[in-house]
Amino acid sequence: MQIAEEILKLKCQKNATILAHNYQIDEIQDIADFTGDSLELARKASEVTAEVIVFCGVHFMAETAAILNPDKTVLIPDAGAGCPMADMINADQLRDLKKQHPEAKVLCYVNSTAEIKAESDCCVTSSNAIAIAASYPAEQEIIFVPDRHLGAYTAEQLKRKFILWPGFCPTHARLMEEQIQGARHRYPDSVVMVHPESPKPVRDAADQVLSTGGMCRFARESDRKMFVVGTEVGILYRLKLENPDKQFVPLHDRAICPNMKKITLEKLLWSLQEMRSVVQVPEPIASRARNSIQTMLAKS
Repeated sequence: MQIAEEILKLKCQKNATILAHNYQIDEIQDIADFTGDSLELARKASEVTAEVIVFCGVHFMAETAAILNPDKTVLIPDAGAGCPMADMINADQLRDLKKQHPEAKVLCYVNSTAEIKAESDCCVTSSNAIAIAASYPAEQEIIFVPDRHLGAYTAEQLKRKFILWPGFCPTHARLMEEQIQGARHRYPDSVVMVHPESPKPVRDAADQVLSTGGMCRFARESDRKMFVVGTEVGILYRLKLENPDKQFVPLHDRAICPNMKKITLEKLLWSLQEMRSVVQVPEPIASRARNSIQTMLAKS
């Protein structure tokens, strides 16, 4: 494909690395240097040696890369690729919540803005939230923002009670327990995997509750051949690519994040051609947010 060839040519000329989230469209995953979930991408962003990082995901992910690489140029091919859940809390709201619970530690899902990360003690992802929360004493009060479903799941696994912000992912909110019942009827030999951003009835009805990276690992290591996947449908491409001898079907074929689908090969090409859109995080927000991200990476 001519566009892909031009992207690869420009990538070399500009000493760029392309990072893509598991929910990106197939063509973007194909051309990326690295595809992963939030934790995998945060780790990779902290190791990049290229001068330019082109982040194919949503804005908070590109912000994270910029925070970890203040000396590099970070681009996002579509500046309008946002995250509704990240926008469900702002810094003033979190500061007010902290005043109500002055002894609490704040854990923020990485699906949050730089300002929220700056107000937090530690970031978490869906793959490490349980382990990181467990690193705090059982008596430690914990505020968890912004996703109430991941926060509740983490608290349940640790048999603790968190102070939860009422945010949620609209894409995962589409998933329902009835869909799992229907999938079990259609695919009786399947394993049902769902993301911890899913509502509790969905999590409780599933066989496995996993991050997207966890789904990929589980599918590779399992001897089962049929999987029902309860998360954004973009992950199916990677699952099928890595496991050609296995079958994967979506729990809900309309579990689509419109923001994740905004980035196309054309936009990626224009981003490299014109060096747009640059993502920058001002100080002192960047330094404070970097602390919460690096604390997560150290605890992981």
